[in-house]
Amino acid sequence: MSVLTVELALAALEAAAEPARATQMAGYHKQKRRVLGVPNPVINSLSQDWRKAFGAQDDGLTARCALAQELWASDVFEARIAAAKLLTQARIKEDAPVWDLLQSWVPDFDSWAIADHAASAIQKRLQAQPERLDTVEGWTSSDHMWTRRAALVSTLPWAKLPNPKPEELAARERILGWAARYVPDRNWFIQKSIAWWLRDLSKHDADRSRAFLAEYGAAMKPFARKEAAKYLASSGEDTADASATENENSPTA
Repeated sequence: MSVLTVELALAALEAAAEPARATQMAGYHKQKRRVLGVPNPVINSLSQDWRKAFGAQDDGLTARCALAQELWASDVFEARIAAAKLLTQARIKEDAPVWDLLQSWVPDFDSWAIADHAASAIQKRLQAQPERLDTVEGWTSSDHMWTRRAALVSTLPWAKLPNPKPEELAARERILGWAARYVPDRNWFIQKSIAWWLRDLSKHDADRSRAFLAEYGAAMKPFARKEAAKYLASSGEDTADASATENENSPTA
């Protein structure tokens, strides 16, 4: 089997490039980096094939991390997404190199699409070792908005637990404490991350979402308050902010 190099991986992405899509994506994602216009299903398929190839190697995890880092360093939009997908896996033995690499990328976050794919990989590593929440808590006080946002997006699994154990409930409360501290931050992406966490939580613990909104909802931006209560509305929740203005529903607000 030939060695999978970053040159070969980038060539595979470039072979799937769609110039018209690239122009549209660059505008939508507000990208200054190179965008190829590769559809997400193609990136999924390539990254899955690459993971399988590395799985057959004795040093597969080391080689996979090396390729992921090179793809990330290329600063190509789809390559960074592919790098994150390469490392998104629930069970990884001796996963410290993966965790360390993912942490190293967080200060580079500058786009929600790239950040969210990386956060999906981070979620798996946090679920594997919840004590890593101690590290994530440090992100909540970062001067870098995307790092602060990553603390909530990377911990979404704790919002989705149907029958949480006591230690999981404690972790959930800890993360809700971070969300509460974020409420005065008027940045659109931060407000959206609070709303996202509460919206997902409301599907499994509606009462806790209601309690958070009762205490902090008035201080949230209207669009975020409405989004957080999206699944509570069907059970009679007041979503009086349905008239939130258009600019409140865009990241330029």
